[in-house]
Amino acid sequence: MEFYKTRNLVNTRIDVADALRGIAVAGIILYHSVEHFNIFTQEPIVHTLPSDQGVANVLAWLLSGKMYGIFAMLFGLSFFIMNDNQQQKGKNFSARFAWRMCLLFMFGIVNVAFYDGDILMLYACYGLLLIPISYLPSKWVWTIIILLAIQPVELFCLLTGTTIDHSTMWELYSKINSTHEHGTFLENAITNLRYGFEVNFRFNIFSGRLTQLLCLFILGMQLGRQRMFYNEGRHLQIWHSLLVTSVLGLGALINPDFGELESWLKPICNLIILLLIVSATVSAWYAFEGVRRVLHHLCIFGRMSLTNYLLQSIIGCAIFCGYGLACYHLLGVTYAVMVGCGMVIVQYLFARYWFSNHPRGPLEGLWRELTWINKK
Repeated sequence: MEFYKTRNLVNTRIDVADALRGIAVAGIILYHSVEHFNIFTQEPIVHTLPSDQGVANVLAWLLSGKMYGIFAMLFGLSFFIMNDNQQQKGKNFSARFAWRMCLLFMFGIVNVAFYDGDILMLYACYGLLLIPISYLPSKWVWTIIILLAIQPVELFCLLTGTTIDHSTMWELYSKINSTHEHGTFLENAITNLRYGFEVNFRFNIFSGRLTQLLCLFILGMQLGRQRMFYNEGRHLQIWHSLLVTSVLGLGALINPDFGELESWLKPICNLIILLLIVSATVSAWYAFEGVRRVLHHLCIFGRMSLTNYLLQSIIGCAIFCGYGLACYHLLGVTYAVMVGCGMVIVQYLFARYWFSNHPRGPLEGLWRELTWINKK
């Protein structure tokens, strides 16, 4: 079998990818606010509004699982660009990327001390799998993507009657939740460091994201190979076709009650919504100058995605956890989303200020410097 080889085409910066990163991180902040940063209290909420349940339902449908998925897809795209640039120089990027994932895992350890829902450590583990897959020719890569997209674990369980015991996950959530409500910052940090990675891995299995996130990592890499985010050839026609197909597919799966098929079809429905958001954004970006002007602000936000992700953990948990302002029992969903919007605005203003004097975000610059450490 032949290995994949670079096509020696220049990889320029992709602004629409930065805009999608901005959408993803902003969406993550908003949905974390809906969930009070993973604090699901049994205490009565002090300030509520009649709109709370409707807002929660709409944002769950639009954001939950989709924003992390877009983040994962763009992660795969970034890997391709870095790997391809090194191939064009005649260099092997595999060892350097493995080191880069170790650094990401360390960033995740810092992040999980604040927020138990950290995804960076899992992304670092998934990212390592891109190294062997990147050597495969495209036909094999597409085969892997399709196999992962059909939710093989859930499909196997459905066909064989196998059930996965998730009781341990709920027990861990109960321990963590109690600490969030009543513990000190140090107690929260210790509990998060002890249980955070395990509970997130178990939640990925429970929610169907275990294979879907890996699918999106690989899909992002493959879309990079095909240069799909550039306005070249028939690429825009493909995005338009994907948009129409996603709308039709969503129409077929819009039924909120899947019955016994829910564990299999719900993640697939989430994937279709994700592809609809991405294809609509890319199509509108290249079709309308006004859309590009508006989304340019999200480009700024997206260029600092790692920094913004860690900042939202620190700020959000200080607002909602018991050791901070304890808003977990003060604010209903609508008010919590308003807080999330405020966080997005504050972090956006910080990003604008930072980029006026620096080419990269604080953690992005540090990650880059450490990635290429000892490089002559």
